[in-house]
Amino acid sequence: MRIAPSEDGYGAETDLVTYLLGDPSFYAFLALIAFFVLLAYLGVFKTIAKSLDDRADAIKTELDDAKRLREEAAELLASYQRKQREAEAEAESIIAQAKAEAKILKEESRKELTDRLERRAAMAEQRIAQAEAQAAAEVKAAAAELAAAAAEDILKTKLKKTDLNKIVDADIKVAGDRLN
Repeated sequence: MRIAPSEDGYGAETDLVTYLLGDPSFYAFLALIAFFVLLAYLGVFKTIAKSLDDRADAIKTELDDAKRLREEAAELLASYQRKQREAEAEAESIIAQAKAEAKILKEESRKELTDRLERRAAMAEQRIAQAEAQAAAEVKAAAAELAAAAAEDILKTKLKKTDLNKIVDADIKVAGDRLN
């Protein structure tokens, strides 16, 4: 836009001022500047800056809290992982101890069973020996009764001495066979 010189001698400055005063965008520009000055006078910029600083501080606080919570969570996770490893180790030791105790119980049971079987075998042998002794005593008693009966028969019949010797020899032989 070209401005022509005026005739009154003021030249281009007057034309520029006239032109600006006739332009509505100039008044809008002046109003905008006045608005910003008014905002600065009322302290709106300080309030906005303070609000933004407060918001930045709040965000920083939230970030610090989040960082702290993250660190606490990491520590808690590490603690739980350590406790889990300790629990697994304890479970393994309990299993190992249970296996050892089972092995000891097995050996004790085996030893106890062996001892019990040996006692029963000894008792059975003792009963057999008692039965053999009782049988031998019964055989001796039977032999004695047989000898007494034979002696009685001899005395009753009054046999000759040679016949008597034959009967006694035969009875002794029968008694000897019974004892064996």
